[in-house]
Amino acid sequence: MPSATPQLLTGLNPEQLAAVTLPPQHALILAGAGSGKTRVLTTRIAWLISTSQAGPHGILAVTFTNKAAKEMLTRLSAMLPINTRGMWIGTFHGLCNRLLRAHYVEAGLPQLFQILDQADQLSAIKRLLKSLNVDDEKFQPRELQHFINAQKEQGARASAVEAWDDFSRKRLELYDAYEQQCQREGVVDFAELLLRSFELLSRNEILCRHYQQRFRHILVDEFQDTNRLQYRWLKLLAGGGACIFGVGDDDQSIYAFRGAEVGNMRDLEREFKIANVIRLEQNYRSHGNILDAANAIIKNNQSRLGKNLWTDAGSGEPIRVSEALSDIDEARWIVEEIKALSRDGHARSECALLYRSNAQSRVLEHALFNAGLPYRVYGGLRFFERQEIKHALAYLRLIANPDDDTAFARVVNFPTRGIGARSLEQLADLAKAQQCSLHAAIGQLTGKAQASLASFAQLIVKMREGSSDLPLPEVVDHVLDLSGLREHYRNEKEGQDRLANLDELISAAANFIMEENRHENSAANAAEQTDLAAFLAHAALEAGEHQAGDSDDAVQLMTVHSAKGLEFNVVFISGLEEGLFPHEQSQLEEKGLEEERRLMYVAVTRARQRLYLSFAQTRMLHGQTRYNLASRFLEEIPPSLLKWLTPKARNDFVAQPKARYASAPASPAMPHQPHSLQRENENGLRVGQNVRHTKFGVGVIVNAEGSGMDARVQVNFGHAGMKWLALSVAKLTPA
Repeated sequence: MPSATPQLLTGLNPEQLAAVTLPPQHALILAGAGSGKTRVLTTRIAWLISTSQAGPHGILAVTFTNKAAKEMLTRLSAMLPINTRGMWIGTFHGLCNRLLRAHYVEAGLPQLFQILDQADQLSAIKRLLKSLNVDDEKFQPRELQHFINAQKEQGARASAVEAWDDFSRKRLELYDAYEQQCQREGVVDFAELLLRSFELLSRNEILCRHYQQRFRHILVDEFQDTNRLQYRWLKLLAGGGACIFGVGDDDQSIYAFRGAEVGNMRDLEREFKIANVIRLEQNYRSHGNILDAANAIIKNNQSRLGKNLWTDAGSGEPIRVSEALSDIDEARWIVEEIKALSRDGHARSECALLYRSNAQSRVLEHALFNAGLPYRVYGGLRFFERQEIKHALAYLRLIANPDDDTAFARVVNFPTRGIGARSLEQLADLAKAQQCSLHAAIGQLTGKAQASLASFAQLIVKMREGSSDLPLPEVVDHVLDLSGLREHYRNEKEGQDRLANLDELISAAANFIMEENRHENSAANAAEQTDLAAFLAHAALEAGEHQAGDSDDAVQLMTVHSAKGLEFNVVFISGLEEGLFPHEQSQLEEKGLEEERRLMYVAVTRARQRLYLSFAQTRMLHGQTRYNLASRFLEEIPPSLLKWLTPKARNDFVAQPKARYASAPASPAMPHQPHSLQRENENGLRVGQNVRHTKFGVGVIVNAEGSGMDARVQVNFGHAGMKWLALSVAKLTPA
């Protein structure tokens, strides 16, 4: 097939050409965002085959998604007249499954072993705990699932993990028991696919040598996302002299929470003695100003292999920056801007709203809903459709109406309280016979079923009585605590997002009351229904409408993590505030901050033509107003690239803190009571104002107390933390 070779190379830039036509050797290709890495990877495979350096069955290519694998196979079929059906191109899990199917006897598995997905694995763990009479409150199924998978991804069986106390010892016993159960039932989970495959090749020298000699070229996409076990698996297969061709971008490594090790790329360079790292820096996606901003941000990371994106498409438009008074104002501004873009001919589907955490979507969704703009939440559920929110709303619905059978069925045993399926079946039969609600039928039950269900009914009564005189936001807060929802998600290893969403529900309630109070007909509404009933109706309406269909021209909403691999003509990055983006948890260690910066780099490079950056001076979090500093990432972008749509650092802003609820105590970190700096004092300082300190740098005044010589202020200095400073001593000047 040599005649096909020149056509394969048409249109490649010099760096792409150098990567594709490398002689047989280990290679590391640093492929920047939008630099054509998929084309390079696929063309490399086609080049190897067309020049007879490898046959289709002598190549192993690893991707991270089935979609990427299918795209690679489709492109190969278009490039070469070959049958790609039998080629080893797929995900780590898919390739390991194929290996184990072929050698199930050597792997110690039944021929028709089944694969457990995440939900199936969790169910298996629950069955195990029940069979061993283990307290699932102490050893929670989901936390145990995370523990088991984390050990497997490190290549560690239960016998290889050290126990340091009774709890860890028991957890390892459960890990071992889980493995025995899976072996008995002939099933494997996702993590087991890779670990079992690695162990098979490690201990079976003949089999290992067979695959080492077969696969002379190993190509790996998204190398920065590999974990330690995946890297060891690749090294093992390459141990017979195969050439590894690793393609990735360490600046886009954003999955450390899933076990990804950005250091694997540097290890590949060192351990395989790669002398010539090829950098794909020409970008075919974004205009120059966008790329210059991305380069300026990411260069602040110390531990990177280094590259600099560029384009010949021109500088394009400046990056637009907006500073809003509040998160609600920020969302309204974004909506108005999208309307203007739509009038100018931009498709709404080419407008993406990115945010750091899922909880931020609620305010944006509300603004889009009110404006009648269709939208779609990519890679996730809309706010009021999320599991934890629906659970919380179900409890609130039962407070308003205990005869709501749908809400009752949803949370009667969530969080788990020992109410079994048989008890619920008896209750449903009785309710049907008596033609009454499930709640009303509880009093007519007898025996053990009656006792456990009566306890739940008493909980609802306690919630109703305890919240009867509370403002709506505090009702929500009260229910989240008393229901056990907060405690349940707090004990989940990955429950932080759900907790943030629950806290955002409090903010939703507070904002709802504020909006209702602004309406002229609020008195009439209050006469017709309670605040709780009105809020529940509002939540149902927002959950039930405006979710765009697949073919609709709709605004795209997503977290930055979900946006990786996507691109849009117009991108809004919202919530650029210290503690939010970068996230406050990341600021505790350098590695965490560097990953946040990589996340910002990914967000910026999603934009093709126009990029908007926005932040708010105040944001309601957990039902409280918080004063914010602009994100450090804004400061890392050269001012020449930015066009401020609002005056930068407006120091004449006078904050008017609002109470969280009428009877809530003041929070020193999040002021909401009248204080001495509502108006300018003799030093020209105000709450909400940016100030500069000689030692701590720039911060924002968030609280104040006292007067005269006793006056002091609390200032949020971002990475330097929160500080109380006496005005008679501290030298604070407007920033």
